[in-house]
Amino acid sequence: MSYKKLIRDLSLTVSIAFCTPVFASNNGNNPVSDPDTVQYKSLAANVWSDFKDKVSTTWNDSDSQDLYLPVITWHNRLTYDKEKTDRYNERPWGGGYGISRYDDKGNWNGIYFMAFKDSHNKWEPIGGYGWEKIWTPAQDKDFRLGLGYTAAVTARDDYKYIPIPIVLPLASIGYNKLTFQATYIPGTYNNGNVFFAWLRYQF
Repeated sequence: MSYKKLIRDLSLTVSIAFCTPVFASNNGNNPVSDPDTVQYKSLAANVWSDFKDKVSTTWNDSDSQDLYLPVITWHNRLTYDKEKTDRYNERPWGGGYGISRYDDKGNWNGIYFMAFKDSHNKWEPIGGYGWEKIWTPAQDKDFRLGLGYTAAVTARDDYKYIPIPIVLPLASIGYNKLTFQATYIPGTYNNGNVFFAWLRYQF
């Protein structure tokens, strides 16, 4: 399997995993007639179609390649016991590769794959699609701020490397070809609540 095909399949897998329930049939015996339900399904169908178009266009018409360098996994000290954070790894050594484009509205679209050392110093892969609304608040158009989301699939050693679909927020600050991009993984006490960030270099 080629590297690009693996990335594409991962992004499509998470898309299907999250969107399949929306289109689940009620077994065909009782057609849904409730206007609110019909409107909801119509909206969901539009969102799904837009998402597929963005992924497909990015895959076929990307205008750059990207190198990814994970730099930090910070565990929120307000939600963790000190004994745990003292032994957790917060230096996610690893790397990744992706393809990306800026659409006609100037927003960023990317398909990516990364592998890095997780909190327990075990390898964790992640791959999927990311989108950010981009602002250029300064006169220098090379300076960018971004806010959006990623839909991806990951796998961890402590979950026997079973594929886990995720949707997470994205935020970034960039200049020219270099971007600092990050997400926050929500969770409960002593679980999740991690700030994960990486550098992305466009070439």
